[in-house]
Amino acid sequence: MKLSRQITVLGSAIFCVVIFSLYLMLDRGQFDQPKSPHREGGFPKGQLSILQEKIDHLERLLAENNEIISNIRDSVINLSDSVKDGLKNPEAINISRGSFSPLLPSAPALLPINKEDCQFAPVSGSQKSDVQMLDVYDILPFDNPDGGVWKQGFDITYDEHEWDNEILQVFLVPHSHNDPGWLKTFDDYFRDQTQHILNNMVVKLQEDKQRKFIWSEISYFSKWWDGIDSQKRDAVKKLIDQQQLEIVTGGWVMADEASPHYFSLIDQLIEGHQWLEKNLGVKPKAGWAVDPFGHSPTMAYILKRSGLSNMLIQRIHYSIKKHFASKKTLEFFWRQNWDLGSSTDILCHMMPFYSYDVPHTCGPDPKICCQFDFKRLPGGRISCPWRVPPEPIHEGNVEHRAWMLLDQYRKKSKLYRTKVLLVPLGDDFRYSDSSEWDQQYQNYQKLFDYMNSHPELHVKAQFGTLSNFFEALRKTTNIDESNSPSFFPVLSGDFFTYADRDDHYWSGYFTSRPFYKRLERVLESHLRSAEILYSLAQVHVQRSSKLQAFPSGEHYKLLTEARRNFGLFQHHDAITGTAKDWVVVDYGTRLYHSLMNLKKVIVDAVHVLVLKDKGTYIYNPSAPFFSMDDVQKAQDALPQKTVIKVTGHPRSLVIYNPLEQERTSVVSVYVNSPKSKVLNAAGKTIKAQISAVWEGATAMSPDTYQVSFLAHLPPLGLAVYQLVESRDAESVKAEYTVFTRGRSNKVLSDGIFHVNELDNIVTDLTIENSYLKLLFSQTSGLLEQIKLKDDGKTHNVKVGFTWYGTTNNRDKSGAYLFLPDGDGKVCL
Repeated sequence: MKLSRQITVLGSAIFCVVIFSLYLMLDRGQFDQPKSPHREGGFPKGQLSILQEKIDHLERLLAENNEIISNIRDSVINLSDSVKDGLKNPEAINISRGSFSPLLPSAPALLPINKEDCQFAPVSGSQKSDVQMLDVYDILPFDNPDGGVWKQGFDITYDEHEWDNEILQVFLVPHSHNDPGWLKTFDDYFRDQTQHILNNMVVKLQEDKQRKFIWSEISYFSKWWDGIDSQKRDAVKKLIDQQQLEIVTGGWVMADEASPHYFSLIDQLIEGHQWLEKNLGVKPKAGWAVDPFGHSPTMAYILKRSGLSNMLIQRIHYSIKKHFASKKTLEFFWRQNWDLGSSTDILCHMMPFYSYDVPHTCGPDPKICCQFDFKRLPGGRISCPWRVPPEPIHEGNVEHRAWMLLDQYRKKSKLYRTKVLLVPLGDDFRYSDSSEWDQQYQNYQKLFDYMNSHPELHVKAQFGTLSNFFEALRKTTNIDESNSPSFFPVLSGDFFTYADRDDHYWSGYFTSRPFYKRLERVLESHLRSAEILYSLAQVHVQRSSKLQAFPSGEHYKLLTEARRNFGLFQHHDAITGTAKDWVVVDYGTRLYHSLMNLKKVIVDAVHVLVLKDKGTYIYNPSAPFFSMDDVQKAQDALPQKTVIKVTGHPRSLVIYNPLEQERTSVVSVYVNSPKSKVLNAAGKTIKAQISAVWEGATAMSPDTYQVSFLAHLPPLGLAVYQLVESRDAESVKAEYTVFTRGRSNKVLSDGIFHVNELDNIVTDLTIENSYLKLLFSQTSGLLEQIKLKDDGKTHNVKVGFTWYGTTNNRDKSGAYLFLPDGDGKVCL
């Protein structure tokens, strides 16, 4: 009996059982009466209500069973159609059963589409935003006049009585920016500096509850956490509970926002957030990004969807900062261009000055601010470039120094709309020495004590975390009240390309070290595939005692390590290509080892999934069940495709689709025989093409060939094909036309492929299919024209190669910057 008939009979049987059950319940409802005597002309007391309840109950049962019957009917129809479709296309493998059984594709899901879901497409986001960055870029002159002490800005003045009615609230936020690799490797930085910063943090914050500190990079924090004892861990948790220590952003790294794929940004954020949830039980509230080279609205969206309500950014083109400062729009709600409402809004604070170091954070005059970086006290390792050193604060100078600092605070506050001011206090790898904690906190506390004890100054200054600042900002503006109008402007758009001065545009890193940018994408693809296949394999392992040899724990560790190495490379000095050479090699080695481990996980997981008889499973790491289709021998080596040795005995080729939808894709593999053919899972020959593998412009490989065919792949599934050598192979041989242009060297061919050599092109060079026709230049070989066959329209195309020189100035193009010597020169 066919499967569809079996299902139909089963559904009918269930239907009969349900009807019979209802009949019995109804029968019982009629005869199970109370034994009290009847009253003449009516029901006994309470019997009417009991009967009504039974009727209501039966009505609910009928409704539920009607729904069950309806679902059974739909399932029978869908399964019947699926069986028919499966017989037509038996090439797919149902991985959920772990055997080579024909896939039963599900019926297409017809989901209702709400028209409101698609309204954002034709509508410009600028209609809902107060500030649209595309408009800002159009109006700015992008010049760089001298602004005085604030070189890239303007002179700031104020009236001393502005704060008489509302005091200035100052939050000084100590921080230490720790790059997970840049001039040193990740491990070297941790050994030499980071671990000392975190160790000192625990000791020094406990000395005074007024002290605060923020930390961002979880890659470092987790490494440090693994090496400390339980007493220190408890101290850290207490500091967090007391709001002395705040974890900001919570990503594995402070990620670049231009080079990574959004999947990578999410993945490193998840890794950091899950670590925090598991070990500290905290969820970050605010984002902190002081060093990425430009900022993307995609990151703002990801942070918002990750539960963060506030964020801070720093590296923005100096002309934009100046423009925003003049308009007092340095604090805004960042909204996605496609959002017609406000669901994607996140409150953003933009730092106004050149850098995030101390000289450029207290106010507009770096010469003054540098005097309040107490690590630069005379006798230290670093000093102020303006040659005016800081002074230790004491009773004799506290009044004068407090007024100097307050003047900078007031001027900086004039760039914002409120009297709540954020002042970061830190720099790269700060607070590694115990003495610096004392120098900064003790001297600033003296300044704050003086300011706060003099009401005529109208200021309240304190150490704070990032969330302390944003809480005060929101409270002052009442923006959390649902019925209050928005105090801050709404902005849409991005902040690329970044320039820190003159014409120093940081677009060089978009293409720096492209080999490692590609390696990151390859690892991303393998990581996703490995995680999905491992999860599916685990389902089978948990259900079958015959699969207990599967190395679940070992592979889980490999996946975790790969995610963390992958996350580490999203750092804004890693994927950007801006780290030193030996650091790049360290990154590459981590990526390479993780890639090899992920391939191992994939091979072992697929082994479990494809076995029909789970009892035959044997885990043997020295003899893998599969081999992958390419091999990379070192972190800086190009991958080489595996050459499959094809014989008269079929070789299985398993293809995996990591996407959630069905795919039809051209698959190409290397084989050792030109007489190869491709079979589907049912053993039927399918169309394939045999092509040459070129070893140079005029040389074909004598022992390696490429087989290409169209593979049909189920969503998140595996498909099995077979390669076999056959004398009567029906595969199509590729034909080649080579334009020699007068070259004396001829194409070296073994006669398997037809090669037509031409010295000159006498007709248009074209390729076409049933949809379009492409025309190429006779001289350059580049695309010139596209003809669409459905409407007959022709579109002219211009493709060219251009090269740029670099300037003769001291600053030149490099890993960070793109500084050409003029317009590009066409070279082809």
